[in-house]
Amino acid sequence: MSDPGDVPPEILDRLRPVCLGLPEAYEEPAWVGTRWRIRKRTFAHVLTVDPDHQAAYARAAASDEPICVLTFRSPGDEIAGLLAGGHPFFKPDWGADVVGMVLDDSVDWAEVGELLTESYCVLAPKKLAALVDRPAAPPPARPAP
Repeated sequence: MSDPGDVPPEILDRLRPVCLGLPEAYEEPAWVGTRWRIRKRTFAHVLTVDPDHQAAYARAAASDEPICVLTFRSPGDEIAGLLAGGHPFFKPDWGADVVGMVLDDSVDWAEVGELLTESYCVLAPKKLAALVDRPAAPPPARPAP
């Protein structure tokens, strides 16, 4: 990494196919790190947080060490569930529907793909969101006999 916020290439290599595989999504440099957008809306942002440079992110992620984080959008009814599990999820202080996730060695990349797809669908026009294959909702729980 050469600049504050630079993201390890292996993480970008995991995120790009998911994000750029969504209709009309594009990638661009963010104020720090990299972001993916639909139209002018950011649905994913990844950066390496250095507590000396991105103090708000470091506080939100409860880290005083450099860490790689991903922020994304989530439907309101899913945010509490994500946050209830604790690490790797955290709630940044901005945007009611923004969730953060620490990308460390234990990251579940299949889950990241689902979360990014959902984030895209939160912000994309309905016509574009309808084109996306979304994971099927789990069947409702059956009462115990």
